Amino acid sequence: MTRVLIPSGALGLGFDHDALMRGIANKPDVIAIDGGSTDSGPAYLGQGVSKYSAASTQVEWRALLLARAQAGVPLVIGTAGTCGADSTVDWLFELTKQIAKAEGLTLKIALLYSGQTPKDIARAFHGGTLQPLPAAPDIDTKVIESCTNIVALAGAEQIQAALKTGADVIIAGRATDTATIAALPLMRGDHPGAAWHGAKVGECGALATSRPNTGVIQIDFDKTGFTIEPLAADTFATPGSVSAHMLYENSDPFELYEPGGHLDVTHATYAALDARSVRVEGSIWVPGPYTVKIEGARVAGYQSVSIAMLRERRYVENAQSWADDITAKCRAKVIDRMGLDPADFQIDLRLIGINAVLGALETQTSSPHEVGVMGVVTAPSADLALEINKMLNPYLLHHPLEEDEPMPTFSFPFSPPEMARGAVYEFCLHHILSLDDPMAAFRLETHEVAHA
Repeated sequence: MTRVLIPSGALGLGFDHDALMRGIANKPDVIAIDGGSTDSGPAYLGQGVSKYSAASTQVEWRALLLARAQAGVPLVIGTAGTCGADSTVDWLFELTKQIAKAEGLTLKIALLYSGQTPKDIARAFHGGTLQPLPAAPDIDTKVIESCTNIVALAGAEQIQAALKTGADVIIAGRATDTATIAALPLMRGDHPGAAWHGAKVGECGALATSRPNTGVIQIDFDKTGFTIEPLAADTFATPGSVSAHMLYENSDPFELYEPGGHLDVTHATYAALDARSVRVEGSIWVPGPYTVKIEGARVAGYQSVSIAMLRERRYVENAQSWADDITAKCRAKVIDRMGLDPADFQIDLRLIGINAVLGALETQTSSPHEVGVMGVVTAPSADLALEINKMLNPYLLHHPLEEDEPMPTFSFPFSPPEMARGAVYEFCLHHILSLDDPMAAFRLETHEVAHA
Protein backbone atom coordinates (compact mmCIF):
# COMPACT_ATOMS: atom_id res chain seq x y z
CA MET A 1 0.00 0.00 0.00
CA THR A 2 1.12 3.57 -0.68
CA ARG A 3 -0.31 6.48 1.29
CA VAL A 4 -0.23 9.89 -0.39
CA LEU A 5 -0.93 13.06 1.60
CA ILE A 6 -2.27 15.94 -0.52
CA PRO A 7 -2.32 19.25 1.38
CA SER A 8 -4.17 21.36 -1.19
CA GLY A 9 -5.20 21.69 -4.80
CA ALA A 10 -2.34 24.13 -5.37
CA LEU A 11 0.41 25.76 -3.35
CA GLY A 12 -0.86 29.26 -2.59
CA LEU A 13 -4.53 28.37 -2.05
CA GLY A 14 -4.11 27.65 1.66
CA PHE A 15 -4.96 24.53 3.69
CA ASP A 16 -6.20 23.41 7.10
CA HIS A 17 -3.06 23.10 9.25
CA ASP A 18 -4.74 20.83 11.82
CA ALA A 19 -5.78 18.50 9.01
CA LEU A 20 -2.23 18.54 7.67
CA MET A 21 -0.89 17.49 11.08
CA ARG A 22 -3.52 14.75 11.21
CA GLY A 23 -2.19 13.51 7.89
CA ILE A 24 1.40 13.57 9.11
CA ALA A 25 0.36 11.50 12.15
CA ASN A 26 -1.08 8.91 9.75
CA LYS A 27 2.45 8.27 8.39
CA PRO A 28 2.21 9.04 4.67
CA ASP A 29 4.73 7.70 2.18
CA VAL A 30 4.89 10.96 0.24
CA ILE A 31 3.45 14.48 0.36
CA ALA A 32 2.34 15.68 -3.07
CA ILE A 33 0.98 19.04 -4.16
CA ASP A 34 0.37 20.87 -7.42
CA GLY A 35 1.85 24.30 -8.04
CA GLY A 36 -0.35 25.74 -10.75
CA SER A 37 -2.05 25.38 -14.12
CA THR A 38 -3.05 27.33 -17.22
CA ASP A 39 -6.33 28.45 -15.60
CA SER A 40 -5.23 32.07 -15.24
CA GLY A 41 -4.17 32.51 -18.84
CA PRO A 42 -0.92 32.67 -20.82
CA ALA A 43 0.80 35.63 -19.14
CA TYR A 44 2.46 33.57 -16.39
CA LEU A 45 4.03 31.15 -18.83
CA GLY A 46 4.82 33.99 -21.21
CA GLN A 47 6.65 35.91 -18.50
CA GLY A 48 7.93 32.85 -16.63
CA VAL A 49 6.61 34.09 -13.27
CA SER A 50 4.33 32.86 -10.51
CA LYS A 51 0.74 33.97 -10.11
CA TYR A 52 1.02 33.79 -6.33
CA SER A 53 2.99 36.17 -4.14
CA ALA A 54 6.37 35.10 -2.81
CA ALA A 55 5.24 35.93 0.74
CA SER A 56 2.14 33.73 0.54
CA THR A 57 4.01 30.90 -1.15
CA GLN A 58 6.81 31.06 1.42
CA VAL A 59 4.40 30.72 4.36
CA GLU A 60 2.70 27.63 2.93
CA TRP A 61 5.90 26.06 1.58
CA ARG A 62 7.58 26.52 4.96
CA ALA A 63 4.70 24.66 6.66
CA LEU A 64 5.04 21.81 4.16
CA LEU A 65 8.82 21.63 4.49
CA LEU A 66 8.51 21.37 8.27
CA ALA A 67 5.76 18.75 7.93
CA ARG A 68 8.00 16.79 5.55
CA ALA A 69 10.83 16.91 8.06
CA GLN A 70 8.49 15.57 10.73
CA ALA A 71 7.22 12.77 8.48
CA GLY A 72 10.62 11.92 6.99
CA VAL A 73 9.16 11.38 3.51
CA PRO A 74 9.59 13.10 0.13
CA LEU A 75 7.75 16.34 -0.60
CA VAL A 76 6.88 16.70 -4.29
CA ILE A 77 5.49 19.72 -6.11
CA GLY A 78 4.61 19.80 -9.81
CA THR A 79 4.18 22.84 -12.07
CA ALA A 80 6.19 24.92 -9.62
CA GLY A 81 5.43 28.63 -9.64
CA THR A 82 2.06 28.40 -11.45
CA CYS A 83 3.43 27.91 -14.97
CA GLY A 84 6.25 25.40 -14.43
CA ALA A 85 8.82 27.33 -16.47
CA ASP A 86 12.49 26.77 -15.62
CA SER A 87 12.58 30.26 -14.07
CA THR A 88 9.81 29.39 -11.60
CA VAL A 89 11.51 26.13 -10.64
CA ASP A 90 14.56 28.24 -9.78
CA TRP A 91 12.33 30.77 -7.96
CA LEU A 92 10.86 28.09 -5.69
CA PHE A 93 14.32 26.57 -5.20
CA GLU A 94 15.56 29.94 -3.91
CA LEU A 95 12.60 30.17 -1.51
CA THR A 96 13.37 26.64 -0.34
CA LYS A 97 16.99 27.53 0.40
CA GLN A 98 15.88 30.61 2.35
CA ILE A 99 13.49 28.54 4.46
CA ALA A 100 16.07 25.81 4.99
CA LYS A 101 18.56 28.37 6.26
CA ALA A 102 16.03 30.00 8.59
CA GLU A 103 14.81 26.66 9.98
CA GLY A 104 18.14 24.85 10.10
CA LEU A 105 17.08 22.16 7.64
CA THR A 106 19.38 19.80 5.74
CA LEU A 107 17.80 18.80 2.44
CA LYS A 108 18.58 16.94 -0.74
CA ILE A 109 16.62 18.73 -3.44
CA ALA A 110 15.86 17.44 -6.94
CA LEU A 111 14.97 19.97 -9.63
CA LEU A 112 13.07 18.65 -12.64
CA TYR A 113 13.13 21.13 -15.52
CA SER A 114 10.44 21.03 -18.22
CA GLY A 115 11.59 23.96 -20.36
CA GLN A 116 12.10 23.45 -24.10
CA THR A 117 14.13 25.49 -26.55
CA PRO A 118 12.45 26.85 -29.68
CA LYS A 119 15.23 25.21 -31.70
CA ASP A 120 14.41 21.73 -30.36
CA ILE A 121 10.66 22.21 -30.81
CA ALA A 122 11.13 23.50 -34.36
CA ARG A 123 13.25 20.42 -35.12
CA ALA A 124 10.50 18.17 -33.75
CA PHE A 125 7.90 20.08 -35.77
CA HIS A 126 9.76 19.60 -39.03
CA GLY A 127 10.64 16.01 -38.11
CA GLY A 128 7.02 15.04 -37.56
CA THR A 129 7.29 14.23 -33.84
CA LEU A 130 5.31 17.33 -32.84
CA GLN A 131 1.63 16.98 -33.66
CA PRO A 132 -1.30 19.36 -32.99
CA LEU A 133 -4.02 18.58 -30.48
CA PRO A 134 -7.63 19.40 -31.43
CA ALA A 135 -8.17 23.16 -31.97
CA ALA A 136 -4.44 23.85 -31.89
CA PRO A 137 -3.48 27.01 -33.82
CA ASP A 138 -1.52 26.79 -37.05
CA ILE A 139 2.20 27.16 -36.43
CA ASP A 140 5.44 27.48 -38.34
CA THR A 141 9.08 28.02 -37.44
CA LYS A 142 8.48 31.75 -36.96
CA VAL A 143 5.70 31.14 -34.43
CA ILE A 144 7.82 28.64 -32.50
CA GLU A 145 10.78 31.03 -32.40
CA SER A 146 8.53 33.82 -31.09
CA CYS A 147 7.70 31.86 -27.92
CA THR A 148 9.08 33.41 -24.74
CA ASN A 149 8.64 30.13 -22.85
CA ILE A 150 7.88 26.57 -23.95
CA VAL A 151 7.28 23.71 -21.50
CA ALA A 152 6.57 20.00 -21.75
CA LEU A 153 4.20 18.38 -19.26
CA ALA A 154 6.01 15.76 -17.22
CA GLY A 155 4.23 12.53 -16.35
CA ALA A 156 4.79 9.89 -13.69
CA GLU A 157 8.04 8.62 -15.26
CA GLN A 158 9.87 11.93 -14.84
CA ILE A 159 8.65 12.33 -11.23
CA GLN A 160 9.78 8.75 -10.57
CA ALA A 161 13.24 9.58 -11.89
CA ALA A 162 13.40 12.42 -9.37
CA LEU A 163 12.16 10.18 -6.54
CA LYS A 164 14.84 7.63 -7.35
CA THR A 165 17.53 10.19 -6.54
CA GLY A 166 16.50 9.88 -2.90
CA ALA A 167 15.66 13.58 -2.73
CA ASP A 168 13.82 14.98 0.29
CA VAL A 169 12.20 17.66 -1.85
CA ILE A 170 11.33 17.48 -5.54
CA ILE A 171 10.57 20.75 -7.32
CA ALA A 172 9.22 19.88 -10.75
CA GLY A 173 8.48 22.18 -13.64
CA ARG A 174 5.33 21.83 -15.73
CA ALA A 175 3.69 18.47 -15.05
CA THR A 176 0.26 16.96 -15.39
CA ASP A 177 -1.87 17.61 -12.31
CA THR A 178 -1.96 13.89 -11.59
CA ALA A 179 1.70 12.97 -12.07
CA THR A 180 2.99 13.93 -8.63
CA ILE A 181 0.32 11.79 -6.95
CA ALA A 182 0.45 8.75 -9.25
CA ALA A 183 4.25 8.46 -9.47
CA LEU A 184 5.06 6.68 -6.20
CA PRO A 185 2.09 4.25 -6.20
CA LEU A 186 3.03 3.23 -9.75
CA MET A 187 6.70 2.87 -8.82
CA ARG A 188 5.77 0.62 -5.90
CA GLY A 189 3.57 -1.67 -8.00
CA ASP A 190 0.11 -0.54 -6.93
CA HIS A 191 -2.78 -0.94 -9.37
CA PRO A 192 -2.02 1.36 -12.34
CA GLY A 193 -5.66 2.20 -13.06
CA ALA A 194 -6.20 3.05 -9.41
CA ALA A 195 -3.01 5.11 -9.30
CA TRP A 196 -4.12 7.36 -12.14
CA HIS A 197 -7.77 7.48 -11.10
CA GLY A 198 -6.97 8.33 -7.48
CA ALA A 199 -4.52 10.95 -8.68
CA LYS A 200 -7.22 12.51 -10.83
CA VAL A 201 -9.64 12.64 -7.89
CA GLY A 202 -6.96 14.04 -5.60
CA GLU A 203 -5.41 16.60 -7.96
CA CYS A 204 -7.45 19.47 -6.48
CA GLY A 205 -7.11 18.50 -2.85
CA ALA A 206 -10.47 18.45 -1.08
CA LEU A 207 -12.48 19.58 -4.11
CA ALA A 208 -14.08 16.12 -4.31
CA THR A 209 -15.32 16.40 -0.70
CA SER A 210 -18.01 18.24 1.24
CA ARG A 211 -15.64 21.11 2.17
CA PRO A 212 -13.42 21.90 -0.82
CA ASN A 213 -11.53 24.76 0.82
CA THR A 214 -10.08 22.62 3.62
CA GLY A 215 -7.56 21.24 1.16
CA VAL A 216 -6.11 18.21 2.92
CA ILE A 217 -6.93 14.66 1.84
CA GLN A 218 -5.29 11.26 2.12
CA ILE A 219 -5.39 8.57 -0.57
CA ASP A 220 -4.34 4.98 0.05
CA PHE A 221 -3.39 3.02 -3.08
CA ASP A 222 -3.07 -0.77 -3.20
CA LYS A 223 -3.16 -3.73 -5.59
CA THR A 224 -6.87 -3.45 -6.46
CA GLY A 225 -7.97 0.16 -5.98
CA PHE A 226 -7.75 3.25 -3.80
CA THR A 227 -9.43 4.78 -0.77
CA ILE A 228 -9.86 8.52 -0.34
CA GLU A 229 -10.40 10.22 3.01
CA PRO A 230 -10.60 13.96 3.76
CA LEU A 231 -8.71 14.90 6.91
CA ALA A 232 -10.38 18.14 8.03
CA ALA A 233 -12.96 17.93 10.81
CA ASP A 234 -16.59 17.57 9.75
CA THR A 235 -15.58 16.82 6.16
CA PHE A 236 -16.58 13.79 4.14
CA ALA A 237 -16.40 12.28 0.67
CA THR A 238 -19.23 10.43 -1.04
CA PRO A 239 -19.37 8.12 -4.05
CA GLY A 240 -21.05 10.98 -5.90
CA SER A 241 -18.44 13.60 -5.01
CA VAL A 242 -15.59 11.25 -5.93
CA SER A 243 -17.02 9.96 -9.20
CA ALA A 244 -18.00 13.47 -10.30
CA HIS A 245 -14.40 14.65 -10.30
CA MET A 246 -13.74 12.84 -13.57
CA LEU A 247 -15.88 15.60 -15.10
CA TYR A 248 -13.60 18.33 -13.77
CA GLU A 249 -11.42 19.93 -16.47
CA ASN A 250 -11.81 16.83 -18.61
CA SER A 251 -13.50 16.48 -21.98
CA ASP A 252 -14.56 12.87 -21.36
CA PRO A 253 -16.07 11.69 -18.04
CA PHE A 254 -14.69 8.17 -18.53
CA GLU A 255 -11.26 8.67 -20.08
CA LEU A 256 -8.23 10.72 -19.09
CA TYR A 257 -5.12 10.93 -21.27
CA GLU A 258 -1.68 11.04 -19.69
CA PRO A 259 1.85 10.51 -21.03
CA GLY A 260 2.09 6.86 -22.12
CA GLY A 261 -1.58 5.95 -22.25
CA HIS A 262 -5.01 6.73 -20.88
CA LEU A 263 -7.20 5.99 -17.88
CA ASP A 264 -10.58 4.29 -18.43
CA VAL A 265 -13.08 4.46 -15.53
CA THR A 266 -16.09 3.15 -17.45
CA HIS A 267 -16.46 0.16 -15.12
CA ALA A 268 -15.17 1.74 -11.91
CA THR A 269 -17.19 1.18 -8.74
CA TYR A 270 -17.54 3.65 -5.87
CA ALA A 271 -18.54 2.60 -2.37
CA ALA A 272 -18.77 4.50 0.92
CA LEU A 273 -16.65 2.70 3.50
CA ASP A 274 -17.98 4.84 6.33
CA ALA A 275 -19.30 8.37 6.86
CA ARG A 276 -16.07 9.93 5.53
CA SER A 277 -14.23 7.60 3.14
CA VAL A 278 -14.85 6.20 -0.33
CA ARG A 279 -13.37 3.06 -1.90
CA VAL A 280 -12.88 2.88 -5.67
CA GLU A 281 -12.03 -0.19 -7.76
CA GLY A 282 -12.33 -1.23 -11.39
CA SER A 283 -10.34 1.57 -13.04
CA ILE A 284 -8.20 0.50 -16.00
CA TRP A 285 -4.93 1.90 -17.35
CA VAL A 286 -4.56 1.44 -21.11
CA PRO A 287 -0.93 1.81 -22.30
CA GLY A 288 -0.30 3.78 -25.48
CA PRO A 289 2.37 5.76 -27.35
CA TYR A 290 4.54 7.92 -25.11
CA THR A 291 3.72 11.55 -25.78
CA VAL A 292 3.90 14.68 -23.65
CA LYS A 293 1.88 17.83 -24.11
CA ILE A 294 3.72 20.97 -25.19
CA GLU A 295 2.61 24.45 -24.14
CA GLY A 296 4.08 27.67 -25.48
CA ALA A 297 3.26 31.33 -25.02
CA ARG A 298 4.38 34.45 -26.84
CA VAL A 299 3.83 38.20 -26.88
CA ALA A 300 0.62 38.98 -28.80
CA GLY A 301 0.91 42.75 -28.57
CA TYR A 302 0.90 45.56 -26.04
CA GLN A 303 -2.10 47.09 -24.33
CA SER A 304 -3.21 50.36 -22.83
CA VAL A 305 -6.47 50.53 -20.87
CA SER A 306 -8.83 53.36 -19.99
CA ILE A 307 -11.89 53.30 -17.73
CA ALA A 308 -14.87 55.66 -17.83
CA MET A 309 -18.17 55.60 -15.93
CA LEU A 310 -21.68 56.23 -17.28
CA ARG A 311 -24.57 57.18 -14.96
CA GLU A 312 -26.97 59.29 -17.02
CA ARG A 313 -30.00 57.06 -17.74
CA ARG A 314 -30.07 57.49 -21.53
CA TYR A 315 -26.43 56.58 -21.81
CA VAL A 316 -26.71 53.58 -19.51
CA GLU A 317 -29.68 52.28 -21.49
CA ASN A 318 -27.92 52.85 -24.82
CA ALA A 319 -24.40 52.02 -23.71
CA GLN A 320 -23.77 49.38 -26.38
CA SER A 321 -24.73 51.57 -29.34
CA TRP A 322 -22.75 54.44 -27.80
CA ALA A 323 -19.70 52.17 -27.43
CA ASP A 324 -20.06 50.78 -30.95
CA ASP A 325 -20.21 54.33 -32.38
CA ILE A 326 -17.08 55.36 -30.46
CA THR A 327 -15.21 52.28 -31.64
CA ALA A 328 -16.04 52.96 -35.29
CA LYS A 329 -15.21 56.68 -35.13
CA CYS A 330 -11.98 56.22 -33.19
CA ARG A 331 -10.79 53.45 -35.50
CA ALA A 332 -11.42 55.69 -38.50
CA LYS A 333 -9.50 58.54 -36.87
CA VAL A 334 -6.52 56.31 -36.08
CA ILE A 335 -6.38 55.02 -39.65
CA ASP A 336 -6.69 58.54 -41.07
CA ARG A 337 -4.27 60.35 -38.78
CA MET A 338 -1.67 57.63 -38.17
CA GLY A 339 -1.82 55.77 -41.48
CA LEU A 340 -2.19 52.39 -39.75
CA ASP A 341 -3.54 49.27 -41.37
CA PRO A 342 -6.81 48.24 -39.65
CA ALA A 343 -5.24 44.84 -38.91
CA ASP A 344 -2.39 46.48 -36.96
CA PHE A 345 -4.42 47.52 -33.92
CA GLN A 346 -7.58 46.76 -31.97
CA ILE A 347 -9.96 48.96 -29.97
CA ASP A 348 -12.35 47.10 -27.72
CA LEU A 349 -14.89 48.82 -25.45
CA ARG A 350 -16.12 46.42 -22.78
CA LEU A 351 -19.21 47.37 -20.80
CA ILE A 352 -18.69 46.31 -17.21
CA GLY A 353 -22.19 45.75 -15.90
CA ILE A 354 -24.00 44.92 -19.14
CA ASN A 355 -23.48 41.40 -20.48
CA ALA A 356 -19.80 41.56 -19.55
CA VAL A 357 -19.75 37.94 -18.39
CA LEU A 358 -22.07 36.03 -20.73
CA GLY A 359 -22.22 38.38 -23.71
CA ALA A 360 -24.86 37.29 -26.21
CA LEU A 361 -25.88 34.39 -23.94
CA GLU A 362 -27.18 36.74 -21.22
CA THR A 363 -30.90 36.27 -20.37
CA GLN A 364 -31.33 39.00 -17.72
CA THR A 365 -33.02 42.16 -19.02
CA SER A 366 -32.91 44.52 -16.05
CA SER A 367 -30.65 47.56 -16.53
CA PRO A 368 -28.06 48.76 -14.01
CA HIS A 369 -28.02 52.34 -12.77
CA GLU A 370 -24.43 52.82 -13.92
CA VAL A 371 -22.01 51.16 -16.30
CA GLY A 372 -18.24 51.00 -16.34
CA VAL A 373 -16.69 51.29 -19.79
CA MET A 374 -13.28 49.73 -20.20
CA GLY A 375 -11.45 50.70 -23.34
CA VAL A 376 -8.75 48.20 -24.31
CA VAL A 377 -6.30 49.13 -27.05
CA THR A 378 -3.97 46.46 -28.43
CA ALA A 379 -1.12 47.35 -30.76
CA PRO A 380 2.33 46.10 -31.81
CA SER A 381 4.16 48.38 -29.34
CA ALA A 382 3.46 49.93 -25.95
CA ASP A 383 3.95 53.46 -27.30
CA LEU A 384 1.51 52.88 -30.13
CA ALA A 385 -1.10 51.40 -27.80
CA LEU A 386 -0.84 54.46 -25.55
CA GLU A 387 -1.05 56.86 -28.50
CA ILE A 388 -4.23 55.21 -29.79
CA ASN A 389 -5.69 55.21 -26.29
CA LYS A 390 -5.13 58.96 -26.11
CA MET A 391 -7.16 59.31 -29.30
CA LEU A 392 -9.89 57.32 -27.56
CA ASN A 393 -9.82 59.65 -24.53
CA PRO A 394 -12.06 62.49 -25.87
CA TYR A 395 -14.72 60.00 -26.96
CA LEU A 396 -14.91 58.37 -23.54
CA LEU A 397 -15.17 61.79 -21.91
CA HIS A 398 -17.60 63.66 -24.18
CA HIS A 399 -19.09 61.54 -26.99
CA PRO A 400 -22.87 62.19 -27.40
CA LEU A 401 -25.50 59.67 -28.40
CA GLU A 402 -26.85 62.10 -31.02
CA GLU A 403 -24.88 64.60 -33.07
CA ASP A 404 -27.22 67.53 -32.29
CA GLU A 405 -27.52 67.12 -28.52
CA PRO A 406 -25.49 69.07 -25.93
CA MET A 407 -22.05 67.64 -25.26
CA PRO A 408 -22.14 65.26 -22.27
CA THR A 409 -19.36 64.74 -19.73
CA PHE A 410 -18.59 61.38 -18.20
CA SER A 411 -16.36 60.35 -15.30
CA PHE A 412 -12.80 59.06 -15.30
CA PRO A 413 -11.91 57.35 -12.00
CA PHE A 414 -8.18 57.93 -12.64
CA SER A 415 -6.04 60.73 -13.98
CA PRO A 416 -4.57 60.12 -16.43
CA PRO A 417 -7.14 57.53 -17.48
CA GLU A 418 -4.71 55.72 -19.81
CA MET A 419 -2.95 52.86 -18.03
CA ALA A 420 -0.23 50.81 -19.68
CA ARG A 421 -0.78 47.05 -19.40
CA GLY A 422 2.49 46.22 -21.05
CA ALA A 423 2.92 43.06 -23.06
CA VAL A 424 -0.04 40.71 -23.47
CA TYR A 425 0.48 37.05 -24.23
CA GLU A 426 -1.23 34.25 -26.09
CA PHE A 427 -0.91 30.49 -26.05
CA CYS A 428 0.42 29.39 -29.43
CA LEU A 429 1.50 25.78 -28.85
CA HIS A 430 -1.12 23.16 -27.98
CA HIS A 431 0.64 20.07 -29.28
CA ILE A 432 2.00 16.68 -28.27
CA LEU A 433 5.60 15.58 -28.58
CA SER A 434 6.46 11.93 -29.17
CA LEU A 435 9.36 10.60 -27.08
CA ASP A 436 11.29 7.35 -27.24
CA ASP A 437 12.82 8.12 -23.84
CA PRO A 438 10.51 9.84 -21.30
CA MET A 439 13.46 11.85 -19.95
CA ALA A 440 14.61 13.06 -23.38
CA ALA A 441 12.77 16.39 -23.06
CA PHE A 442 13.53 16.95 -19.36
CA ARG A 443 16.54 17.81 -17.17
CA LEU A 444 17.12 16.58 -13.63
CA GLU A 445 19.50 18.17 -11.13
CA THR A 446 20.16 17.43 -7.46
CA HIS A 447 21.44 19.83 -4.83
CA GLU A 448 22.44 19.48 -1.20
CA VAL A 449 21.30 22.23 1.15
CA ALA A 450 22.81 21.87 4.63
CA HIS A 451 21.87 24.25 7.44
CA ALA A 452 21.58 21.91 10.40
